[in-house]
Amino acid sequence: MSFRPIFEAHLWDDIKASIYAKTAADVERALAAPCRTLDDFKALISPAAAPYLERMAQLSHRLTRQRFGNTMQLYVPLYLSNECQNICTYCGFSLDNKLKRRTLSSVEMLAEAAVLKGWGYDHVLLVTGEANQTVGVEYLEKALQTLRPHFAHLSMEVQPLDQADYERLIPEGLNTVLVYQETYHQEDYKKHHPKGKKSNFQYRLDTPDRLGRAGIYKMGLGVLIGLEDWRTDCFYTALHLDYLEKTYWQTKYSLSFPRLRPAQGLLQPKVEMSDRELVQLICAYRLLNEEVELSLSTRENPAFRDQVIKLGITSISAGSKTNPGGYAVAPESLEQFEISDERSPAEVAAMLRRQGYEPVWKDWDAALA
Repeated sequence: MSFRPIFEAHLWDDIKASIYAKTAADVERALAAPCRTLDDFKALISPAAAPYLERMAQLSHRLTRQRFGNTMQLYVPLYLSNECQNICTYCGFSLDNKLKRRTLSSVEMLAEAAVLKGWGYDHVLLVTGEANQTVGVEYLEKALQTLRPHFAHLSMEVQPLDQADYERLIPEGLNTVLVYQETYHQEDYKKHHPKGKKSNFQYRLDTPDRLGRAGIYKMGLGVLIGLEDWRTDCFYTALHLDYLEKTYWQTKYSLSFPRLRPAQGLLQPKVEMSDRELVQLICAYRLLNEEVELSLSTRENPAFRDQVIKLGITSISAGSKTNPGGYAVAPESLEQFEISDERSPAEVAAMLRRQGYEPVWKDWDAALA
């Protein structure tokens, strides 16, 4: 099984045209449907749905509360390395960006972990650049072994790996893998990834299939909003999710929607997404899929995050640093991108409680499996 035949059967220009052709009547039908389809999703992300945002938000809020209650998962990224062999036009870690490279040792990982544990975290997302020789499978295995005794849930956002590599890492405590396609527009993908292993569009596209076959507990999908038309890219994300849920039904899924943020040496977004449009997308995803987890990072500003968490979000980061050693070892090193919400985890947790949410610091425990 592979997503590739389904992807190739959906031509970008045709999908884009069908989204922009949706009418108010299509939106009305989608909102009234007891079980929504991918065609309904097109209507809900279309320009025609803009006047229905309040109605979408109310439905999304109700569905999220019914499924997830009043809990909000808190997680934090732990950057292990900024070494990277890829050239990516939007990333501060790009190979052609002149910066001091750093990869944390096991001792330094533990120093970073001590800060995060002190804040209350039990769910950590391990992040690296894509450098096989430096932060390959052996390094990742050692990182999991080092950190596993200290955290209940370890996620990774690193280079795509082979199925056998995932099968090697899962027993070491790997619970979740985030792998973003960046953009499903094949030609533009090449423009943004001209050098390195990441330039292989098909290998990246097949990564969720390799994860599913390896038996990963949870995987996260998404695109980098701003590289291409966001509506079309996000339809492909929904299409990919639909295939994965049907094929690897024992795996859990999450979606993220990072908007392109400033970083040293980066391009400007090709397509700007407004705050209202991001709300529309979040609500559309929730109306399509009541089970999927929706995550919002510190890329977004505090005021926006405080408002939008009510509309479908189930997990957020807080206190994030996007540089290796950013919490304790090397706080002045270059970040991958600039964050917007700089509040401490305690401040974000207090905000959640004021809004009637229970902050959850621990995502999943092997003892419950």
